[in-house]
Amino acid sequence: MKSVRTSTLLLKNMISSVQGLAPITNPLNSILIEKKLINVDQKFIQLVSLAEGLPRTEVIESGKNYWRGVCRSLIFRFPDDLEILKLDVRSYVDRSKGIIQIRSAARLGQSDLGVNLRRVEYLFNQLEKF
Repeated sequence: MKSVRTSTLLLKNMISSVQGLAPITNPLNSILIEKKLINVDQKFIQLVSLAEGLPRTEVIESGKNYWRGVCRSLIFRFPDDLEILKLDVRSYVDRSKGIIQIRSAARLGQSDLGVNLRRVEYLFNQLEKF
């Protein structure tokens, strides 16, 4: 069960998506969040660094605008896909503003018991500390 604070935070920072990462197919075991950010290039680099520092995370792909890895659970080593995408939709007025999407999804099972939501919240919370 999500807390009111978490739900409000997610709804406040979500943006309607017409492009980018694949939509989630099961909201019980995956999450996709988009955020408008200032200094989007720097924030993307920081998010990738944070993601690569997550325990039991293997980098699969890393590029200028896209990063993908697999995070494994502690005991059973269940795989979760983690993706970070910097969308190229900057305004002409302020080139430092942009959108970043993070998608985290379990490959197995019908429910992740909130693991993917907590992972994405952790990444954004740590990003605010930079």
